Amino acid sequence: MSLISVDQTITIAMSVADRHASAKWYESMLGFELLYHADDAGWSEVQTNTPGVVIGFGEHTKPAPGNCVPVFGIGDLDTARHKLEQAEVKFDGDTDVIEGMVKTATFYDPDGNALMLAQDLTGGNG
Repeated sequence: MSLISVDQTITIAMSVADRHASAKWYESMLGFELLYHADDAGWSEVQTNTPGVVIGFGEHTKPAPGNCVPVFGIGDLDTARHKLEQAEVKFDGDTDVIEGMVKTATFYDPDGNALMLAQDLTGGNG
């Protein structure tokens, strides 16, 4: 039995210099579909050809090459975070909230690989 139960969505978060250009590249090269650009949040998403799996682009002036973080959807991030912290899982700072959009928390596996939980606050999925 697992400590928490993630839902059936995975977002692969990537750091990029220009998310609009990245979204176009993934559309034209791999046939992915643009879902949206959230300009106020500096975030864009494309739907992959795999149901439930999207790629999110976070815009940074100096993106880290090879930076890729799997983001697992979760229905109740606060409860999940509490359970993981009780099991001594290390988190990277506080939970981030973009009101009406998403709540996220980054944590690490035993090898230091970054993973993230995300709770949908739009009233759509999750």
